[in-house]
Amino acid sequence: MVHERLLRADKTALAEAFALHRPRLWRMVNFRMDRRMVGRVDPDDVLQEAYLAAASRIEHYAGGGFNSPFLWLRVIVRQTLIDVHRRHLMAKSRDAGREVAMFATYPQATSASMAIHLVGDWTSPSQAAVRVEMLDRVQGAIATMNPVDQEILALRHFEELTNAEVAETLGIEPKAASVRYMRALRRLRVILSDFPGVLDGARDG
Repeated sequence: MVHERLLRADKTALAEAFALHRPRLWRMVNFRMDRRMVGRVDPDDVLQEAYLAAASRIEHYAGGGFNSPFLWLRVIVRQTLIDVHRRHLMAKSRDAGREVAMFATYPQATSASMAIHLVGDWTSPSQAAVRVEMLDRVQGAIATMNPVDQEILALRHFEELTNAEVAETLGIEPKAASVRYMRALRRLRVILSDFPGVLDGARDG
């Protein structure tokens, strides 16, 4: 198994695991990337940097307590993306740097990313003015939610992690993760009730 080979710091296993999970990792980068970097930074470049980081830290896999190569790789990709944000945005202004610091935890970046993807799916390219207005309103609505509930929604609905993966990522029991996701989804449906169709396709359970 790849997991057992990674425990022995097998770099061939790392290459196999990264290739297998690359589409899911790309989806995470695309969702989490600050929109100001779109066009300047390619998600594939972030993944390449993350792969090199994983190769240099492969010995850490055994001591990290991970049962899933994907979740270990996701942590490294997320750390790499935070570093990329810092390099590109902190150089511009201190305010941007503070936003990147927020990105490393939960609230503002998660609500912004969720709003961008929800509104982007809901409006057509010809509705640019509508999109700008909706972005502010949807992000404001999402920001009223508990930050951890926002993150659970981001992980389940946008990154498409399984309930078990969400539970391990957040360090909670699977049952608690499922209950909290359902509660957060109901809350999101309520606060976005003024925007019919925005949540079409959201997974229940």
